[in-house]
Amino acid sequence: MLDTVTAQTDPDCVFCRIIAGEIPSERVHEDDQVIAFRDLAPKAPVHVLVVPRAHHRDVRDLAGDPQLLAHVTTVAGSVAGELADGDFRLIFNTGAGAGQTVFHVHAHVLAGGTLAEREM
Repeated sequence: MLDTVTAQTDPDCVFCRIIAGEIPSERVHEDDQVIAFRDLAPKAPVHVLVVPRAHHRDVRDLAGDPQLLAHVTTVAGSVAGELADGDFRLIFNTGAGAGQTVFHVHAHVLAGGTLAEREM
């Protein structure tokens, strides 16, 4: 039987390579469905990416797996509670025109301090 996570990876995807441990990251959460790690170019005092282990192109694709989408948002809230005061902004960039640069769905968790309306 083929592992569904292994079946849903892209060897050219930087996030698939981070998930596989080929590229180092500062992980703050890890379970069988997602990993969460600090962004290399933070836009807030806490800026973490929550990334499903299974390769989905964007949040529209991830919506086909509502349980995994719900898990991503649950982990985002947990991370914000552990690393900041629990208030957070959750952003999914979808498409190049919206600022998506890695085409493996990921949620940006921004927290810590007061975030201005136009930040990020």
